[in-house]
Amino acid sequence: MTMQRVRIPIERRRFVEGCLDIPAQYAGSRRTGVIMAHGAANDMHEPLLKHLAAGLCRAGCLAMRFNFPYRVEGRKNPDSQRVLELAWLETINWLRTQTDFPVDRLVAGGKSMGARVVAQLAGAGRLKAAGFAFWGYPLHPPGRKNQVRDAHLDPIRKPMLFVTGTRDPFCDLELLEGVVARLGSRATLEIVEDGDHSFRLSKTSDTPQQQVYDHILARTIDWLGL
Repeated sequence: MTMQRVRIPIERRRFVEGCLDIPAQYAGSRRTGVIMAHGAANDMHEPLLKHLAAGLCRAGCLAMRFNFPYRVEGRKNPDSQRVLELAWLETINWLRTQTDFPVDRLVAGGKSMGARVVAQLAGAGRLKAAGFAFWGYPLHPPGRKNQVRDAHLDPIRKPMLFVTGTRDPFCDLELLEGVVARLGSRATLEIVEDGDHSFRLSKTSDTPQQQVYDHILARTIDWLGL
């Protein structure tokens, strides 16, 4: 298992920066790669993404996480939707062209905003992958359950994993359960009891945070069939 840092140009001297966790040997008959993008207020070093990347790599999967340009440049406010989409497309296209660590099956996903952008691209038919993993999907703005952002999920014909916490203000569990039921066998839902948008537990919980991350990793590995 090795880690490699990469820099991918997208436009006008702007870049995506990424970290590749490369397994010593791929698991299974198909070489699987997972690419992950961060949420609006975080970056690729967010604890959950780091934990997922390391654990997936140990399980024999190539894992790539990346920073959108605004984080590369040290800014807090996210890039425009156009730039976020361009960053996703250039990053996944770059990974597909690499001969040093080829993959037969590529899964795309991410945390919060990173998941939303890839889902919108997939729903519009602009990004192809074997599956999509969404950790902390932002189904609606906090306190605005009437503004559900789910229409772009219906056209996605590949398997989807939704991992959500029961205290997530961006994703009412009952609403998400309805979406998952509508999507049918394409969608798998994993619920983290007492988890917030970042899967942190309430202060009264006795469960270690590491145990929560381990649970999410295990369910992700199961869904991938590694």
